[in-house]
Amino acid sequence: MGATTQRIRIDHFVAAILLFTMASIAFANVLSRYLFHFSFAATEEITINLFVWLTVVGSGIAFERGGQLGMITLFNVLPAKFKKIVILFSSGLSATLFILVDLYMIQAIYDEVTLFQATSAALAIPVWIYYIGVPIFSVFVFRGIYRDASTKLEGLRK
Repeated sequence: MGATTQRIRIDHFVAAILLFTMASIAFANVLSRYLFHFSFAATEEITINLFVWLTVVGSGIAFERGGQLGMITLFNVLPAKFKKIVILFSSGLSATLFILVDLYMIQAIYDEVTLFQATSAALAIPVWIYYIGVPIFSVFVFRGIYRDASTKLEGLRK
């Protein structure tokens, strides 16, 4: 039998890179405090914002795996035609939520670029750079919602 090849998925790769970067920054800061009695001020700023991005990417992975909140007991007692409606409704609500998050985030980015032009406290870089990851990484969320709904609807056909 031939060996199976497994593709490297971009969302898993991005999540791994974000998590590795966060862990490396935190480790370097701990070493710095222990060895030199000096802490890097920017580590908290960077780590918090990378955590937000990781949460968005992770949400997409969780949606795809069916890890979102649900009332499975109630869902299981429904007839098949109602299950399809519930799946579509739930997926629609989830997508609507993230569309709203993206719209508000894009508005915040626009406001930061045009009006406020705020900079971060530790690194003094424009705040919108931290914000922009949310709408970009939301692509993974929408893909996860779609794949979850497709898988569940396909399961109803069997």
